[in-house]
Amino acid sequence: MRIGTRGSVLALAQARWVADRIHGPAELVTITTSGDRGQQVGDKARWVSALERALLDGEIDCAVHSAKDVPAELPDGLALVAFPERANPFDAICGAPSLAALPAGARLGTSSLRRAAQVRAHRDDVEVVEIRGNVDTRLRKLAAGEVDALILARAGLERLGRAGEAGGSLEALVPAAGQGALAIEARDSAEAAAALAALDDPATSLCVLAERELVHALGASCNTPVGAHARLVDGGELELRAWAGLPDGSAWVADQLRGSPRGLGAEVARRMQAAGAAELLEAAEAAANAGLAAPGGERR
Repeated sequence: MRIGTRGSVLALAQARWVADRIHGPAELVTITTSGDRGQQVGDKARWVSALERALLDGEIDCAVHSAKDVPAELPDGLALVAFPERANPFDAICGAPSLAALPAGARLGTSSLRRAAQVRAHRDDVEVVEIRGNVDTRLRKLAAGEVDALILARAGLERLGRAGEAGGSLEALVPAAGQGALAIEARDSAEAAAALAALDDPATSLCVLAERELVHALGASCNTPVGAHARLVDGGELELRAWAGLPDGSAWVADQLRGSPRGLGAEVARRMQAAGAAELLEAAEAAANAGLAAPGGERR
């Protein structure tokens, strides 16, 4: 089976994890995306569109993505066929034991608009600065003193064997939809899709699909700070927690609701819109279009 992947160290580690669990021979095919080339246009699609083109052209049999990078709408003929068991979905702080432990004026690095907005909502006395590059590059910048602390996805640190770099989990910040989960994409109804379905974890699938439904119903993009995290609770219900706000953290809407997985994301989105989320996200999008919103889109 030909498994398409981005060429970053983390993406390759994720693809190898999938390859090790597929019955039969597997080959990793590295594909450079527009996001890897530094292009910021195209919303989340910049991380996956080249892989999707390779799927549609028959160059690969499946693609392994970080679930949080996959846009809400897929090209015709493709499907997300498996969400393997999720790793830790939360953000982690590196360089400090907690967000509360940072002194006033500390420089906190992130490339995520969602993280920056929520940090500003919690700690408006901390300076949030944009920092880019892969995990190793960012950790080197931290060690060099370019920032006092970093926020990274704990799942990424764990998959790279660098969980010890984390000072603590930031469970007060609502993660990105799909964070900590892998999404395996294939041509719809292809033989590969049936083979890969065995890697699907039903609980992870329910949670990630509810989170994606919320983001889609809100009309969110990389220019709009939105977090969504679902977890399975007693009785087969999901608990969905969500956050949407302005990039500067000055205003936000948050909600949490338990219920049946079917339609839960859409219901939470409806409640948030009734509380003003639509206006906040419209303002965030307008600020981004005017070049005022930084840091940029969601990254690991």
